[in-house]
Amino acid sequence: MTIKQLQSKILDLKVKNDVTILAHYYQPIEIQEIADHVGDSLGLSRIAKEKANTEYIIFAGVLFMAETASILNQHKHVLIPNPESCCPMAGFLTADKVLEFKENNPNKPVVVYVNSTAAVKAEADVCCTSSNCVNITKNISKEFNSDSVLFGPDANLADYVEQISGIKTIKMPDNGHCIVHSQLKPNDIINQKNKYPTAKILVHPECTRAVRELADIIGSTAKMYKYVKSSTNEEDKFIIGTEIGLLERMKLDFPNKEYFLASEKMICYNMKKHNLELIEYVLTHLDDKSFEVKVPEKIAKKALIPIDRMLLY
Repeated sequence: MTIKQLQSKILDLKVKNDVTILAHYYQPIEIQEIADHVGDSLGLSRIAKEKANTEYIIFAGVLFMAETASILNQHKHVLIPNPESCCPMAGFLTADKVLEFKENNPNKPVVVYVNSTAAVKAEADVCCTSSNCVNITKNISKEFNSDSVLFGPDANLADYVEQISGIKTIKMPDNGHCIVHSQLKPNDIINQKNKYPTAKILVHPECTRAVRELADIIGSTAKMYKYVKSSTNEEDKFIIGTEIGLLERMKLDFPNKEYFLASEKMICYNMKKHNLELIEYVLTHLDDKSFEVKVPEKIAKKALIPIDRMLLY
């Protein structure tokens, strides 16, 4: 069966079985093409809450994303095609570690990146994404009348927030990072800029400060996508400092532009653990509990509060 034939079969099964398929920008392009909605973490969180009106939701992303969808849709079935698709960054922080940081830093608001487990979210005052992390940190610090916040698990994103907002971020932990974005080095950017001197440099805030300082645009995947979408005809070349899936999406949607990956290492193998065959299998085995992501009600109720606060921004 060809890719197109498999995609067609999935689209038929999706309609027949009343299923919504959500896919992150970092998914293989053939999965993005059959999804009902494609986006970044914040966009997909909103869609999971407001637009996923089916009994079943298949989430082509990493585990914390499916957990967030489960928290927002406790009465629905949220399925992940490959349960081994996890986010190593989320593993840097546990609920026990958050409690320890809170004990050692009383009266400090806790900001938790959406790239975290449901149990960690349940101990936060507010969640954030790379799209709204600065605004959320400013607002929560004002609410708590505090000049610093506890922030985790990504230390690079925490550094970005501190740099832009001027609010001190106490990192939970000091070494939390994205294994993809943290591999991008200044020399990678410089080498690509030397090859393509007129290209705009777009990088994710999960990159190190040394990399961010070389960028023209720093932002979430959605911000990068929107920047290219609204770019002028003269802006026709882009160096993309995030996972290759976004570059592939841009190529598909804006084929009149040229794109260059900032580094060949910008591939998230955990995101790529899903494929069309798995999605087809899940669509024909919707009640197989091994694919279902169900956050326990007690944790979900606690985690819903900081997630709902996040969705206000």
